Amino acid sequence: MKIATIIIRTMLGLLFLYTSISHFLHLNPTPVSSGDFQAFQAGLVVSTYLIPLAKTVELLCGLSFVTGKYMTLANLVIFPVTINILLINYFLTPENLPIAIFVFLGNIFLIFTHWENYKGLFKAN
Repeated sequence: MKIATIIIRTMLGLLFLYTSISHFLHLNPTPVSSGDFQAFQAGLVVSTYLIPLAKTVELLCGLSFVTGKYMTLANLVIFPVTINILLINYFLTPENLPIAIFVFLGNIFLIFTHWENYKGLFKAN
């Protein structure tokens, strides 16, 4: 289980680092989108803060996953991002769904492997 955790953690970390760094440094051309996804993407771009915020969260959590530091916090912070990645791909770009499923299930797996750290969140005092 420990080896699987390291592999999933590293793969997710590298994926988040790649997507965030390539966004900030404009390493990849913007993919052509159409239909509902194009309208959704235009709304995100017009908001001016949401995409940079999400990419900053991906960068910080990617660093955390690659280094293995602050994993409990990183898993919680990136969770809403992975849910959005999954739902956006499910409803608007189903051709990218396999990657979205990997990211979401990888995040769930990492939360499961660190479950002892989260038990205090679910205790009513």
